[in-house]
Amino acid sequence: MRSRSQRVCALLVAVTMAVLAGGCGAGDDWSQPHAKPTAIGTLGAGFFDPKAPPAPEASIAPRPGSWDDVHPSKGYRVVLLTAGEDAPTRTLVDAVTKWAEEEDASLKTVKATDSSHYIPSITKAMNLAPDLIVCVGNHLVDPLALVTANHLDQQFLVVGAELAEPTANVTAADWTGASFRGEGLGMPDAYDPATFTPERAGRAIRAGVAAVLNRLTGIVIRID
Repeated sequence: MRSRSQRVCALLVAVTMAVLAGGCGAGDDWSQPHAKPTAIGTLGAGFFDPKAPPAPEASIAPRPGSWDDVHPSKGYRVVLLTAGEDAPTRTLVDAVTKWAEEEDASLKTVKATDSSHYIPSITKAMNLAPDLIVCVGNHLVDPLALVTANHLDQQFLVVGAELAEPTANVTAADWTGASFRGEGLGMPDAYDPATFTPERAGRAIRAGVAAVLNRLTGIVIRID
């Protein structure tokens, strides 16, 4: 029969191993120092014209697939900031979640439940100090326009919509049918919820992240 001290020692070893194993796989622990993220891979021909890089607020239409070889470095920290339960927003949320799983990015989600939480939710997302805040849901466009210009050190990526006058830290990835730019401008005539397909949303998040990782920020990326 094992002595009491042997049993205690065995229990301590088991607990220690469990903690270590959990720490190694705990992508949601952002309390430790974090290396600056980098792009793994390079943009393909046709993403943009290197001889004439896009200026802030410019729009580019990358060649399809020109972003496929770009991936975030290990441990890329992303906050998914979302508002709304409409079908387009749910499709975008699913696309971002799937992208994070495939890229092994560390993803946290902040959800704004109503208009009184829009700006506080942006603040909450920034307080997590992520490498990137990915924003989905038309309800967030106007609040983001109010907040982002005062926090230029935080990168934002808006998917499926865009800000009318983005600062250099706000990039957008959208397409014809998904270019809402705020209540002051109204809903575009071309807006079409049916264009928010999982495949298109997936391309948008990948193209947008590829641009951010390559410091092509403050622009609008239009995909097919």
